[in-house]
Amino acid sequence: MVESEYIKRARQGDGEAVRELYTRYAPRVYAVVRRLADDDALAEDWAQEAWVRAIRALPSFRGEARFSTWLHRIAVNSALHGKRWRDRRAKNEVALPATLSMRGRTEQTALRITLEQALQELPAGMRQVLVLHDVEGYTHEEIADFLGVTAGTSKSQLFKARARMRKLLDESQETEGEEACNT
Repeated sequence: MVESEYIKRARQGDGEAVRELYTRYAPRVYAVVRRLADDDALAEDWAQEAWVRAIRALPSFRGEARFSTWLHRIAVNSALHGKRWRDRRAKNEVALPATLSMRGRTEQTALRITLEQALQELPAGMRQVLVLHDVEGYTHEEIADFLGVTAGTSKSQLFKARARMRKLLDESQETEGEEACNT
């Protein structure tokens, strides 16, 4: 069967046609992504993401460019997206000292528990946006795509979530202070 026939059938949801396109182009997609990833495991993840995006976008493939060119562009964009996401995460990471005193560990554990409790008190929408943005490092546009909302809604939910977390954490500190005075 000719490539154009596989593309046509794949656009209509034919799984066998999608498999055939995957078999033909998977090595090229991986090679492109691998050059950008500098790591085999990361390249595999990004190549898989590229295929997910390509299969979702197949109905919009118009055939103005060769399929291989179109797929190459998706693979490059997926890798660049993954690289930006990884770099944002790395920028937010802080190295811990090699040794921590028991007091430091106890304080960190208490802080972690307090943060988790406060986070659980947030409404689901606020919690999702806060975690996706501040913990996972996604942009408001990406969060909007994930959650099916606008970027403005994501920004608003993040603002409200941060304010609510501050209030909850302040209340927690006040409670701890009162308990310390009573003992």
